[in-house]
Amino acid sequence: MAEAGQRLILAFDYGTRRIGVAVGNELLRSARELTPLTARDGIPDWNVVSRLLNEWQPDLLVVGLPLNMDGSESEMSTRARKFGNRLHGRFGKPCEMVDERGTTREAKLIAREAGHKGNYRQDSVDGIAAILILEGWFAHQEGLPGGRLSL
Repeated sequence: MAEAGQRLILAFDYGTRRIGVAVGNELLRSARELTPLTARDGIPDWNVVSRLLNEWQPDLLVVGLPLNMDGSESEMSTRARKFGNRLHGRFGKPCEMVDERGTTREAKLIAREAGHKGNYRQDSVDGIAAILILEGWFAHQEGLPGGRLSL
């Protein structure tokens, strides 16, 4: 495993139909989106997840935690935590939860500015949201606002 500051990180924007994925390099503080995972009621094809982790060999996994605007937990945050726990349990990689409040709204704004037509079911912004989750994690590492939480 790479030491802190030089890790490769996979970030996930958990959803019930799709799970956005981004890969980032901690040293460069850069992230890019990958193909979203399809999910059935929040459960991905674990074989696809396994191939993804085998391909990228991340040192750390980051999962967005969809808290309510007041910071309280929601049903989706419980499900996202469960997803993070399963990632850790199945693959043995460290997994951190990150406050993702506002990332979907920001992802839609970024997509609209790039010419997105607004059909988010057909043309998702989950990958952009995963990038924003990872960028928030990077910001927190630098001591900037961005909510890293423990699993």
